[in-house]
Amino acid sequence: MSFRELLRVSCRRKLSTPNECAPIGRVSRCLGFLALCVVTLLQTGCSQNMHRRMTIKSDPPGALVLLEGEEVGYTPVGIDFTHYGTREITLIKDGYETVTAMQKIRSPWYQTMPLDLITDNFSPVRIKDNTEYTFTLNRQEIVSNDQLLQRAKGLRSQAQILPKSPGK
Repeated sequence: MSFRELLRVSCRRKLSTPNECAPIGRVSRCLGFLALCVVTLLQTGCSQNMHRRMTIKSDPPGALVLLEGEEVGYTPVGIDFTHYGTREITLIKDGYETVTAMQKIRSPWYQTMPLDLITDNFSPVRIKDNTEYTFTLNRQEIVSNDQLLQRAKGLRSQAQILPKSPGK
């Protein structure tokens, strides 16, 4: 037995004439419309209409990228993310100095409160937020063994010279 039939049966039992059951038809249509609205809203919210992606590039390319200490790939690399904020990005490449940056990922205007509720869940179109960051890596200065030994001897001799005490 359907929901509509149950409503008609209960209506006939309570009311004296069948014409008084006419509002039940309107109620069932309203319930159907409400159910359709809920299903539509749930489908748009579950379809992930907001797509956030950041691309990390380096000069020169091919550096290993660590995001919050976890390897994500070699530059250029694209990473999907969910939340905006500050992220620790580290780039490592042989022959170049390691770069670590606390990079702030700024949210666009349509991702501010309360607009983000609408754009994240109820937008009829897919919204793409692509952000790109480029880092320049500096060549690592390579010191010869002789230069390194000379510097070590100089530091050792400076450490052996004791400062004169002020009381003597």
